[in-house]
Amino acid sequence: MKKFWKNKWFKFSIAAIAYVLWVIWLDSYFWLLGLPVIYDIYISKKVHWAFWKQKGVKKQKKVIEWVDALIFAVIAASFIRMFFIEAFTIPTSSMEKTMRVGDYLFVSKFHYGPRKPMTPLSFPFVHHTMPLSSKTKSYLDWVQWDYERMPGLQEVERNDIVVFNFPEGDTVIVEHQNQSYYQILRSEANAMMRTDRTKGIIKHYSFYEDRARDLIHDNFTIHVRPVDKRENYIKRCVAMPGDDIKIVNGQMYVNGQEQKHFEDMQYKYYIYTNGERINPKILQNMDVSNEDMQVSQLNPGKYILPLTNAMVNKLRNFQIVDSVVRVVHNGDGSDYIFPHDPAYPWTEDNFGPLHIPSEGQTINLTLKELPKYERIIDLYEGNDLSVKDSTIYINGEPAKSYTFKQNYYWMMGDSRHNSQDSRYWGFVPEDHIVGKPLFIWLSIDKDESLLQKIRWDRLFTLI
Repeated sequence: MKKFWKNKWFKFSIAAIAYVLWVIWLDSYFWLLGLPVIYDIYISKKVHWAFWKQKGVKKQKKVIEWVDALIFAVIAASFIRMFFIEAFTIPTSSMEKTMRVGDYLFVSKFHYGPRKPMTPLSFPFVHHTMPLSSKTKSYLDWVQWDYERMPGLQEVERNDIVVFNFPEGDTVIVEHQNQSYYQILRSEANAMMRTDRTKGIIKHYSFYEDRARDLIHDNFTIHVRPVDKRENYIKRCVAMPGDDIKIVNGQMYVNGQEQKHFEDMQYKYYIYTNGERINPKILQNMDVSNEDMQVSQLNPGKYILPLTNAMVNKLRNFQIVDSVVRVVHNGDGSDYIFPHDPAYPWTEDNFGPLHIPSEGQTINLTLKELPKYERIIDLYEGNDLSVKDSTIYINGEPAKSYTFKQNYYWMMGDSRHNSQDSRYWGFVPEDHIVGKPLFIWLSIDKDESLLQKIRWDRLFTLI
Protein backbone atom coordinates (compact mmCIF):
# COMPACT_ATOMS: atom_id res chain seq x y z
CA MET A 1 0.00 0.00 0.00
CA LYS A 2 2.86 2.33 0.88
CA LYS A 3 4.36 1.69 -2.54
CA PHE A 4 1.05 2.57 -4.20
CA TRP A 5 0.86 5.97 -2.47
CA LYS A 6 4.38 6.76 -3.66
CA ASN A 7 3.69 5.71 -7.25
CA LYS A 8 4.48 8.59 -9.63
CA TRP A 9 1.39 7.94 -11.77
CA PHE A 10 -0.85 8.05 -8.72
CA LYS A 11 0.71 11.36 -7.59
CA PHE A 12 0.38 12.77 -11.11
CA SER A 13 -3.29 11.72 -11.30
CA ILE A 14 -4.18 13.44 -8.00
CA ALA A 15 -2.30 16.63 -8.94
CA ALA A 16 -3.80 16.71 -12.45
CA ILE A 17 -7.39 16.18 -11.21
CA ALA A 18 -7.02 18.91 -8.57
CA TYR A 19 -5.53 21.26 -11.17
CA VAL A 20 -8.29 20.62 -13.75
CA LEU A 21 -10.99 21.20 -11.11
CA TRP A 22 -9.34 24.51 -10.22
CA VAL A 23 -9.23 25.52 -13.92
CA ILE A 24 -12.95 24.70 -14.28
CA TRP A 25 -13.73 26.79 -11.18
CA LEU A 26 -11.57 29.59 -12.55
CA ASP A 27 -13.41 29.30 -15.89
CA SER A 28 -10.22 30.19 -17.74
CA TYR A 29 -9.23 27.18 -19.84
CA PHE A 30 -6.03 28.82 -21.03
CA TRP A 31 -4.55 27.49 -17.78
CA LEU A 32 -4.91 23.91 -19.06
CA LEU A 33 -1.56 24.61 -20.72
CA GLY A 34 -0.12 23.98 -17.26
CA LEU A 35 -0.94 20.25 -17.46
CA PRO A 36 2.25 19.41 -19.43
CA VAL A 37 4.24 21.09 -16.64
CA ILE A 38 2.55 18.87 -14.03
CA TYR A 39 3.23 15.83 -16.24
CA ASP A 40 6.90 16.76 -16.48
CA ILE A 41 7.20 17.36 -12.71
CA TYR A 42 5.85 13.91 -11.85
CA ILE A 43 6.54 11.70 -14.91
CA SER A 44 8.99 12.80 -17.61
CA LYS A 45 11.20 15.08 -15.44
CA LYS A 46 12.90 16.71 -18.42
CA VAL A 47 13.01 20.20 -16.88
CA HIS A 48 14.63 20.96 -13.52
CA TRP A 49 11.72 23.04 -12.16
CA ALA A 50 13.04 23.16 -8.59
CA PHE A 51 16.15 25.02 -9.74
CA TRP A 52 17.18 25.84 -6.16
CA LYS A 53 17.78 22.12 -5.51
CA GLN A 54 20.77 20.10 -6.64
CA LYS A 55 19.61 17.80 -9.43
CA GLY A 56 19.92 14.06 -8.83
CA VAL A 57 20.76 14.47 -5.13
CA LYS A 58 18.36 12.74 -2.73
CA LYS A 59 19.63 14.26 0.50
CA GLN A 60 19.73 18.03 0.09
CA LYS A 61 21.63 20.42 2.34
CA LYS A 62 19.72 21.73 5.35
CA VAL A 63 19.65 25.25 3.91
CA ILE A 64 18.18 23.95 0.64
CA GLU A 65 15.55 21.97 2.56
CA TRP A 66 14.54 25.12 4.44
CA VAL A 67 14.38 27.14 1.20
CA ASP A 68 12.29 24.38 -0.41
CA ALA A 69 9.86 24.33 2.55
CA LEU A 70 9.64 28.14 2.56
CA ILE A 71 8.88 28.35 -1.17
CA PHE A 72 6.17 25.70 -0.85
CA ALA A 73 4.66 27.47 2.20
CA VAL A 74 4.57 30.86 0.44
CA ILE A 75 2.94 29.44 -2.70
CA ALA A 76 0.38 27.37 -0.75
CA ALA A 77 -0.50 30.16 1.68
CA SER A 78 -0.80 32.72 -1.14
CA PHE A 79 -3.11 30.39 -3.06
CA ILE A 80 -5.31 29.82 0.02
CA ARG A 81 -5.37 33.55 0.82
CA MET A 82 -6.27 34.46 -2.76
CA PHE A 83 -9.09 31.98 -3.35
CA PHE A 84 -10.31 30.58 -0.03
CA ILE A 85 -9.73 32.32 3.28
CA GLU A 86 -7.92 35.36 4.67
CA ALA A 87 -7.22 36.73 8.15
CA PHE A 88 -8.73 40.08 9.11
CA THR A 89 -8.67 42.36 12.17
CA ILE A 90 -11.42 44.63 13.51
CA PRO A 91 -9.66 48.02 13.87
CA THR A 92 -12.58 50.30 14.84
CA SER A 93 -15.75 50.17 16.93
CA SER A 94 -18.17 50.67 14.02
CA MET A 95 -19.61 47.14 14.46
CA GLU A 96 -19.77 47.14 18.28
CA LYS A 97 -21.08 45.08 20.04
CA THR A 98 -21.54 42.56 17.21
CA MET A 99 -17.85 42.72 16.36
CA ARG A 100 -15.38 44.02 18.94
CA VAL A 101 -12.25 46.09 18.45
CA GLY A 102 -9.41 43.58 18.69
CA ASP A 103 -11.34 40.68 17.16
CA TYR A 104 -9.24 38.59 14.78
CA LEU A 105 -11.32 36.86 12.10
CA PHE A 106 -11.04 34.46 9.24
CA VAL A 107 -12.91 35.72 6.19
CA SER A 108 -14.24 33.32 3.57
CA LYS A 109 -13.71 34.32 -0.04
CA PHE A 110 -15.41 31.26 -1.48
CA HIS A 111 -18.85 32.02 0.04
CA TYR A 112 -19.57 34.89 -2.37
CA GLY A 113 -17.04 33.58 -4.89
CA PRO A 114 -13.43 34.81 -4.92
CA ARG A 115 -12.46 37.59 -7.26
CA LYS A 116 -9.85 36.69 -9.82
CA PRO A 117 -6.65 38.65 -9.14
CA MET A 118 -7.06 42.26 -10.33
CA THR A 119 -3.55 43.46 -9.42
CA PRO A 120 -1.44 40.31 -9.93
CA LEU A 121 2.02 41.83 -9.39
CA SER A 122 2.18 42.23 -5.62
CA PHE A 123 4.25 41.25 -2.58
CA PRO A 124 2.78 38.19 -0.78
CA PHE A 125 0.84 38.39 2.52
CA VAL A 126 0.53 42.19 2.66
CA HIS A 127 -2.33 44.33 1.44
CA HIS A 128 -1.21 47.65 -0.03
CA THR A 129 1.91 48.80 1.84
CA MET A 130 5.26 47.08 2.37
CA PRO A 131 6.16 45.98 5.91
CA LEU A 132 8.08 48.54 8.01
CA SER A 133 6.98 51.31 5.64
CA SER A 134 4.09 53.76 5.47
CA LYS A 135 4.64 54.94 1.90
CA THR A 136 6.10 52.08 -0.18
CA LYS A 137 3.43 50.31 -2.24
CA SER A 138 3.38 46.51 -2.01
CA TYR A 139 2.16 46.14 -5.60
CA LEU A 140 2.92 47.19 -9.16
CA ASP A 141 0.02 48.58 -11.15
CA TRP A 142 1.66 47.95 -14.53
CA VAL A 143 -0.80 45.10 -15.09
CA GLN A 144 -4.49 45.49 -14.22
CA TRP A 145 -7.01 42.73 -15.00
CA ASP A 146 -10.74 43.31 -15.37
CA TYR A 147 -13.09 42.31 -12.56
CA GLU A 148 -14.32 38.72 -12.70
CA ARG A 149 -15.82 36.68 -9.88
CA MET A 150 -15.62 32.90 -9.65
CA PRO A 151 -18.70 30.86 -8.62
CA GLY A 152 -19.44 30.91 -4.89
CA LEU A 153 -21.73 29.18 -2.41
CA GLN A 154 -24.22 32.04 -2.17
CA GLU A 155 -25.05 35.61 -3.10
CA VAL A 156 -24.76 38.51 -0.67
CA GLU A 157 -27.97 38.57 1.38
CA ARG A 158 -29.67 41.36 3.28
CA ASN A 159 -28.26 41.72 6.83
CA ASP A 160 -25.11 39.71 6.04
CA ILE A 161 -21.91 40.99 7.66
CA VAL A 162 -19.60 41.64 4.70
CA VAL A 163 -15.92 42.51 4.17
CA PHE A 164 -15.35 44.85 1.22
CA ASN A 165 -12.84 47.31 -0.20
CA PHE A 166 -13.46 50.91 0.88
CA PRO A 167 -15.10 52.60 -2.14
CA GLU A 168 -13.58 56.03 -1.44
CA GLY A 169 -10.17 54.42 -0.96
CA ASP A 170 -9.17 54.86 -4.60
CA THR A 171 -7.24 58.00 -3.59
CA VAL A 172 -5.34 58.16 -0.29
CA ILE A 173 -3.40 60.80 1.61
CA VAL A 174 -0.55 58.65 2.90
CA GLU A 175 0.00 60.83 5.96
CA HIS A 176 -3.71 60.51 6.90
CA GLN A 177 -4.69 57.03 5.75
CA ASN A 178 -7.39 56.65 8.40
CA GLN A 179 -9.37 59.53 6.86
CA SER A 180 -11.17 59.72 3.53
CA TYR A 181 -9.29 61.81 0.97
CA TYR A 182 -12.61 63.03 -0.42
CA GLN A 183 -13.92 64.09 2.99
CA ILE A 184 -10.73 66.07 3.64
CA LEU A 185 -11.08 67.63 0.19
CA ARG A 186 -14.72 68.60 0.85
CA SER A 187 -13.91 70.00 4.28
CA GLU A 188 -11.09 72.17 2.92
CA ALA A 189 -13.20 73.40 -0.02
CA ASN A 190 -16.18 74.25 2.20
CA ALA A 191 -13.95 76.08 4.69
CA MET A 192 -12.46 78.20 1.87
CA MET A 193 -15.92 78.93 0.46
CA ARG A 194 -17.32 80.02 3.83
CA THR A 195 -14.32 82.29 4.45
CA ASP A 196 -14.84 84.02 1.10
CA ARG A 197 -18.58 84.40 1.67
CA THR A 198 -17.97 86.26 4.93
CA LYS A 199 -16.02 88.71 2.77
CA GLY A 200 -18.85 88.97 0.23
CA ILE A 201 -17.00 86.88 -2.39
CA ILE A 202 -19.27 84.41 -4.18
CA LYS A 203 -17.75 81.77 -6.49
CA HIS A 204 -18.83 78.34 -7.69
CA TYR A 205 -17.99 75.37 -5.41
CA SER A 206 -15.79 73.78 -8.12
CA PHE A 207 -13.39 76.74 -7.81
CA TYR A 208 -12.77 75.96 -4.12
CA GLU A 209 -12.60 72.24 -4.80
CA ASP A 210 -9.78 72.81 -7.32
CA ARG A 211 -7.95 75.07 -4.84
CA ALA A 212 -8.32 72.50 -2.06
CA ARG A 213 -7.10 69.70 -4.33
CA ASP A 214 -3.99 71.70 -5.29
CA LEU A 215 -3.31 72.47 -1.62
CA ILE A 216 -3.57 68.81 -0.60
CA HIS A 217 -1.44 67.53 -3.49
CA ASP A 218 1.24 70.16 -2.83
CA ASN A 219 1.58 69.29 0.86
CA PHE A 220 0.98 65.55 1.11
CA THR A 221 1.87 62.26 -0.56
CA ILE A 222 -1.03 60.96 -2.66
CA HIS A 223 -1.47 57.31 -3.68
CA VAL A 224 -4.04 56.04 -6.16
CA ARG A 225 -5.03 52.45 -5.40
CA PRO A 226 -6.72 49.82 -7.59
CA VAL A 227 -9.95 48.24 -6.31
CA ASP A 228 -8.41 45.16 -4.66
CA LYS A 229 -5.71 47.19 -2.89
CA ARG A 230 -8.09 49.60 -1.19
CA GLU A 231 -8.55 49.39 2.57
CA ASN A 232 -10.71 46.51 3.84
CA TYR A 233 -13.89 47.49 5.71
CA ILE A 234 -16.43 45.34 7.52
CA LYS A 235 -20.09 46.38 7.85
CA ARG A 236 -23.57 44.92 7.68
CA CYS A 237 -25.30 44.87 4.28
CA VAL A 238 -28.62 46.52 5.17
CA ALA A 239 -29.96 47.06 1.65
CA MET A 240 -29.69 45.13 -1.60
CA PRO A 241 -29.71 46.12 -5.29
CA GLY A 242 -33.17 47.44 -6.16
CA ASP A 243 -34.09 48.38 -2.58
CA ASP A 244 -35.38 51.78 -1.45
CA ILE A 245 -34.12 53.07 1.89
CA LYS A 246 -34.97 55.85 4.30
CA ILE A 247 -33.88 56.72 7.85
CA VAL A 248 -36.24 58.64 10.12
CA ASN A 249 -34.97 59.69 13.57
CA GLY A 250 -32.45 56.85 13.54
CA GLN A 251 -34.92 54.15 12.48
CA MET A 252 -34.07 52.67 9.09
CA TYR A 253 -36.76 51.61 6.62
CA VAL A 254 -36.09 49.24 3.71
CA ASN A 255 -38.81 49.18 1.04
CA GLY A 256 -41.15 50.84 3.53
CA GLN A 257 -40.57 48.23 6.27
CA GLU A 258 -38.78 48.92 9.55
CA GLN A 259 -35.37 47.29 9.65
CA LYS A 260 -35.19 44.78 12.49
CA HIS A 261 -33.22 45.82 15.54
CA PHE A 262 -30.21 43.52 15.92
CA GLU A 263 -29.48 42.35 19.44
CA ASP A 264 -26.11 44.09 19.71
CA MET A 265 -26.95 47.21 17.68
CA GLN A 266 -26.14 50.39 19.57
CA TYR A 267 -26.79 54.13 19.38
CA LYS A 268 -25.34 57.02 21.33
CA TYR A 269 -27.37 58.22 24.32
CA TYR A 270 -27.31 61.19 26.65
CA ILE A 271 -27.23 59.92 30.24
CA TYR A 272 -28.21 62.47 32.89
CA THR A 273 -27.52 61.69 36.54
CA ASN A 274 -28.42 63.56 39.73
CA GLY A 275 -24.96 65.11 39.60
CA GLU A 276 -23.00 62.06 40.75
CA ARG A 277 -20.53 60.28 38.53
CA ILE A 278 -21.11 56.70 37.42
CA ASN A 279 -18.39 54.37 38.68
CA PRO A 280 -16.07 53.75 35.66
CA LYS A 281 -15.72 50.08 36.72
CA ILE A 282 -19.46 49.61 36.28
CA LEU A 283 -19.24 51.01 32.73
CA GLN A 284 -16.24 48.79 31.96
CA ASN A 285 -18.19 45.76 33.17
CA MET A 286 -20.94 46.79 30.75
CA ASP A 287 -18.29 46.66 27.97
CA VAL A 288 -18.11 50.42 27.45
CA SER A 289 -14.53 50.99 26.24
CA ASN A 290 -12.37 53.79 27.63
CA GLU A 291 -12.33 55.65 24.32
CA ASP A 292 -16.16 55.61 24.19
CA MET A 293 -16.62 57.20 27.62
CA GLN A 294 -17.55 60.85 27.07
CA VAL A 295 -18.20 62.90 30.19
CA SER A 296 -19.18 66.57 30.06
CA GLN A 297 -16.48 68.76 31.62
CA LEU A 298 -19.05 71.43 32.49
CA ASN A 299 -21.68 69.02 33.76
CA PRO A 300 -20.20 65.96 35.53
CA GLY A 301 -23.66 64.40 35.61
CA LYS A 302 -23.96 64.23 31.82
CA TYR A 303 -22.54 61.39 29.71
CA ILE A 304 -22.65 60.48 26.02
CA LEU A 305 -22.26 56.72 25.59
CA PRO A 306 -22.89 54.15 22.84
CA LEU A 307 -25.38 51.65 24.26
CA THR A 308 -27.38 48.60 23.24
CA ASN A 309 -31.03 48.24 24.33
CA ALA A 310 -29.99 45.92 27.15
CA MET A 311 -27.43 48.46 28.42
CA VAL A 312 -30.02 51.26 28.26
CA ASN A 313 -32.47 49.26 30.38
CA LYS A 314 -29.74 48.49 32.90
CA LEU A 315 -28.68 52.15 33.23
CA ARG A 316 -32.27 53.34 33.66
CA ASN A 317 -32.48 51.20 36.80
CA PHE A 318 -29.54 52.98 38.45
CA GLN A 319 -30.72 55.20 41.32
CA ILE A 320 -28.42 58.08 40.36
CA VAL A 321 -29.59 58.10 36.71
CA ASP A 322 -32.42 60.58 36.01
CA SER A 323 -32.89 59.93 32.29
CA VAL A 324 -31.42 58.18 29.26
CA VAL A 325 -32.20 59.90 25.92
CA ARG A 326 -31.11 58.70 22.48
CA VAL A 327 -29.09 61.12 20.36
CA VAL A 328 -30.81 62.16 17.11
CA HIS A 329 -28.90 64.25 14.58
CA ASN A 330 -30.95 66.86 12.76
CA GLY A 331 -30.01 69.89 10.68
CA ASP A 332 -27.97 70.09 7.49
CA GLY A 333 -25.37 67.35 7.07
CA SER A 334 -24.66 67.95 3.38
CA ASP A 335 -20.97 68.73 4.10
CA TYR A 336 -20.25 65.23 5.34
CA ILE A 337 -23.27 63.04 4.52
CA PHE A 338 -23.79 61.42 1.10
CA PRO A 339 -24.41 62.70 -1.57
CA HIS A 340 -22.64 65.84 -0.27
CA ASP A 341 -24.90 68.31 -2.01
CA PRO A 342 -26.93 71.22 -0.54
CA ALA A 343 -30.03 69.84 -2.30
CA TYR A 344 -29.81 66.84 0.07
CA PRO A 345 -29.32 68.18 3.63
CA TRP A 346 -29.51 64.66 5.12
CA THR A 347 -27.95 63.53 8.40
CA GLU A 348 -26.93 60.13 9.79
CA ASP A 349 -30.30 59.89 11.60
CA ASN A 350 -32.57 61.46 8.96
CA PHE A 351 -31.59 60.26 5.51
CA GLY A 352 -33.21 59.56 2.15
CA PRO A 353 -35.27 58.36 0.44
CA LEU A 354 -32.65 56.74 -1.79
CA HIS A 355 -32.78 53.96 -4.36
CA ILE A 356 -30.02 51.31 -4.49
CA PRO A 357 -29.11 50.59 -8.16
CA SER A 358 -29.11 47.10 -9.65
CA GLU A 359 -27.37 45.72 -12.73
CA GLY A 360 -29.31 46.44 -15.94
CA GLN A 361 -31.60 49.01 -14.30
CA THR A 362 -32.16 52.27 -16.20
CA ILE A 363 -32.89 55.56 -14.41
CA ASN A 364 -33.91 58.97 -15.67
CA LEU A 365 -30.90 61.23 -15.26
CA THR A 366 -31.57 64.81 -14.19
CA LEU A 367 -29.37 67.46 -12.61
CA LYS A 368 -31.16 66.90 -9.30
CA GLU A 369 -30.62 63.10 -9.39
CA LEU A 370 -27.04 63.33 -10.63
CA PRO A 371 -25.33 63.88 -7.22
CA LYS A 372 -26.66 60.50 -6.00
CA TYR A 373 -25.22 58.50 -8.91
CA GLU A 374 -22.37 60.70 -10.17
CA ARG A 375 -19.61 58.64 -8.56
CA ILE A 376 -21.10 55.38 -9.89
CA ILE A 377 -21.30 56.65 -13.47
CA ASP A 378 -17.94 58.41 -13.49
CA LEU A 379 -15.62 56.27 -11.35
CA TYR A 380 -17.11 52.86 -10.56
CA GLU A 381 -18.31 52.26 -14.13
CA GLY A 382 -15.55 54.15 -15.95
CA ASN A 383 -17.44 56.74 -17.98
CA ASP A 384 -16.43 60.26 -18.92
CA LEU A 385 -19.10 62.31 -17.13
CA SER A 386 -19.48 66.08 -17.44
CA VAL A 387 -22.08 68.83 -17.17
CA LYS A 388 -22.12 71.76 -19.60
CA ASP A 389 -24.82 74.42 -19.86
CA SER A 390 -27.17 72.36 -17.64
CA THR A 391 -26.81 69.34 -19.94
CA ILE A 392 -25.37 66.03 -18.72
CA TYR A 393 -22.84 64.38 -21.04
CA ILE A 394 -21.67 60.77 -20.78
CA ASN A 395 -18.72 59.86 -23.01
CA GLY A 396 -19.31 63.02 -25.02
CA GLU A 397 -23.01 62.36 -25.71
CA PRO A 398 -25.99 64.15 -24.08
CA ALA A 399 -27.62 61.76 -21.61
CA LYS A 400 -31.13 61.79 -20.14
CA SER A 401 -30.93 58.25 -18.76
CA TYR A 402 -28.35 55.76 -17.55
CA THR A 403 -28.24 51.95 -17.33
CA PHE A 404 -26.13 50.51 -14.49
CA LYS A 405 -23.49 47.89 -15.32
CA GLN A 406 -23.28 46.16 -11.92
CA ASN A 407 -25.09 45.71 -8.60
CA TYR A 408 -24.66 48.03 -5.63
CA TYR A 409 -25.12 47.53 -1.89
CA TRP A 410 -25.74 49.72 1.16
CA MET A 411 -23.47 48.98 4.14
CA MET A 412 -23.88 50.29 7.70
CA GLY A 413 -22.24 49.61 11.04
CA ASP A 414 -24.17 48.18 13.98
CA SER A 415 -22.86 51.06 16.11
CA ARG A 416 -25.03 53.57 14.29
CA HIS A 417 -23.49 56.73 15.75
CA ASN A 418 -19.90 55.56 15.55
CA SER A 419 -19.61 54.21 12.03
CA GLN A 420 -18.21 55.77 8.87
CA ASP A 421 -20.41 53.85 6.45
CA SER A 422 -22.55 54.25 3.33
CA ARG A 423 -24.33 57.24 4.86
CA TYR A 424 -21.02 59.10 4.52
CA TRP A 425 -19.61 57.79 1.22
CA GLY A 426 -22.44 56.06 -0.63
CA PHE A 427 -22.82 52.78 -2.47
CA VAL A 428 -20.58 49.70 -2.39
CA PRO A 429 -20.09 48.27 -5.92
CA GLU A 430 -20.28 44.51 -6.44
CA ASP A 431 -16.65 44.37 -7.60
CA HIS A 432 -15.57 45.71 -4.15
CA ILE A 433 -17.03 42.73 -2.24
CA VAL A 434 -14.22 40.68 -0.64
CA GLY A 435 -15.87 37.99 1.45
CA LYS A 436 -17.91 36.79 4.41
CA PRO A 437 -16.45 36.55 7.95
CA LEU A 438 -16.62 33.02 9.35
CA PHE A 439 -15.38 32.95 12.93
CA ILE A 440 -13.28 34.78 15.52
CA TRP A 441 -10.05 32.92 16.33
CA LEU A 442 -8.67 35.50 18.79
CA SER A 443 -10.01 38.59 20.60
CA ILE A 444 -7.83 41.13 22.43
CA ASP A 445 -9.17 43.83 24.78
CA LYS A 446 -6.70 46.72 24.67
CA ASP A 447 -8.19 48.24 27.85
CA GLU A 448 -7.13 45.22 29.94
CA SER A 449 -3.70 43.95 30.98
CA LEU A 450 -1.76 40.69 30.72
CA LEU A 451 -3.92 37.54 30.44
CA GLN A 452 -7.07 39.58 31.01
CA LYS A 453 -6.52 41.07 27.57
CA ILE A 454 -7.83 37.90 25.93
CA ARG A 455 -11.62 37.71 25.64
CA TRP A 456 -11.81 33.96 26.18
CA ASP A 457 -15.57 33.82 25.61
CA ARG A 458 -15.15 35.08 22.03
CA LEU A 459 -12.49 32.60 20.89
CA PHE A 460 -13.60 30.39 17.99
CA THR A 461 -17.13 31.84 17.97
CA LEU A 462 -19.01 31.75 14.67
CA ILE A 463 -20.14 35.01 13.09
